[in-house]
Parts: sequence; structure tokens; C-alpha cells
Amino acid sequence: MTARQSKKTCPSQLMPSLNADLTGKVTCISPVGFHEIAYREFGRYPAKNNVLCVHGLTRNSHDFDYLASQLSAEGNRVVCADLVGRGQSDWLSDPQHYQLLQYNSDIVTLAAERGLAHFDWIGTSLGGLMGISLAGLENSPIKRLIVNDIGPKVPYSALSRVTLYAGTIHQFSNLDDVEAHLRETLTPFGPMTDDNWHRMAVTSAIETDVGFELRHDPNILQNFRRYFMFMHFSLWNYWERITCPVLVLRGTQSDFLTETLANEMLHRLPHAELIEFEGVGHTPTLNADWQIDPILRWLDANP
Repeated sequence: MTARQSKKTCPSQLMPSLNADLTGKVTCISPVGFHEIAYREFGRYPAKNNVLCVHGLTRNSHDFDYLASQLSAEGNRVVCADLVGRGQSDWLSDPQHYQLLQYNSDIVTLAAERGLAHFDWIGTSLGGLMGISLAGLENSPIKRLIVNDIGPKVPYSALSRVTLYAGTIHQFSNLDDVEAHLRETLTPFGPMTDDNWHRMAVTSAIETDVGFELRHDPNILQNFRRYFMFMHFSLWNYWERITCPVLVLRGTQSDFLTETLANEMLHRLPHAELIEFEGVGHTPTLNADWQIDPILRWLDANP
């Protein structure tokens, strides 16, 4: 199934407020100490479903504001996390612990603190890898899995592209410079309007004494390089053990989830379904009706 872009690229005028109903932090543990991860929660009790949304490598929970607002309007409770080292969450003193085991440990702690015994998972890029590894475990709490533009194996060429910008400390004089940087480095994202880019700059940067910096620890890339580029990282053994309903989202121009890789995912897990977003690269931003509506229909069809 392929979703095509319509003239209306942003549903913000038709959607509920993009402000979360609740924000907070949860204390988690790593091998070197304690840290806090932040979350933003949409929707109220009682909820039709619980949904956990987890962002990509250098991003934060605001990437799901449009989708979370729409999901909560449909009666769902949606928790959007800032992974450690991103957004409003703490940074780790030892960057070697920026890896899947730590991220998954943190998110399980968050789910327990928020009382989510079972939940749907929507993960973009790195968040999708986390979802695959958790859904493939015995007695997984994940009821339905939505993986946004990522597969159990990541192409080397795509990883090389990300390493060109993700591990560098950037200083910006103003938010316009932040926006220009995001437009350049995240060009494949889509759909993105001028308002979307400006909002991303506001939610992705923090003001310092000398200007603005991005809201992520540049050291998150150290283990990313080691595990994904040099250790032939693969999650196929987890993917093939997933039993819950699975939806794979793919941008047709993606270098992270190629057509060949997507087809292999469907072959190895026959009950998985695929929706492609035409004219979009890595990653679909899930901020427009033509991307959100197919997700809502799939959730309705897989209660």
C-alpha cells in the first residue's frame, strides 16, 4: 500500500492542541549511576489503548506531537519519551552506555512507572530498532508494533551519511541558524512545511550563554558507530520471533529502509504489513493527514 502526499501537508488547524497533557521524568539506572529520562503524555484515563512513541537517533519526543495529538483525540493514551542523552533527559557520563540495552532498560522503567502493563509501540529509526528487539522477546508487553523506516539490518551507506553530522558539536547564533542546519542535514524528512521546520528548530535547540545548541549529546554516536558500522549488527533473530501485529512504514526514497530490505522483512515475517509514503526519504515525519490516517486505519483494523 502506498500513501501519496496531498496538497494539505499539515493538519495542525484540524487537530487538537500539540501541547502534552502531562510532562515528567523517571529515574533510571545505568552501570555508572542514576539518570532521569523525560516524557510527555497525551490523553487521559480511561484510555482505549496505551501507546509508547520513541524517536530516532538525534531527535526527541516532539517528533510525535502531531501523531500523539491525533491518537489521543481517538481515545488513546500516548507516552512520548526523550531517550537518555536527548531532549529534556539527562546525559550519560560514560558514552559507551548509549546502546540498545540501556535504551530498552530505560523505556521499560518508564512504562512501569506510568502503569503501562501492555502497550502499542511506534518507533522511528532507532526507536524502531528498540521496538523490534523488545517485541521479539518472550512475554513481550508490546501488543502492536509500528516500525517507522527502519529494518533489522541497517545499510552501511545510510549509517555513513548520518555520521557526517550526528557526532559534531554545533554552536548556533540564533534559531534561524538552527533551522538552516536542520533543513540541510534532515533534508530527506517529509513532509515538512516552513512552519514544521521552524517548530523543529524551537523544539530541537536549547539557548546557552553563547547562542544555541542542539538538544542531544554528541557522544551518542560513539557506540552507534561501533555497533552498527563495525560489528555487523543485526536484529533478524528478534524480528522473526515477533508474534504481535506489525506495521512497517517506509519512505519510498529511504536509504535506511530500502525496497529490498522491506521485501525481506515481509518474507521473513509474513504477517507484517507495509505502508509506503511516496516522495519521502528517511524518515516519514508522521505530521500530516496522509501519513497519520493510514496508521489510524491499521490500528482500527488490528484491535
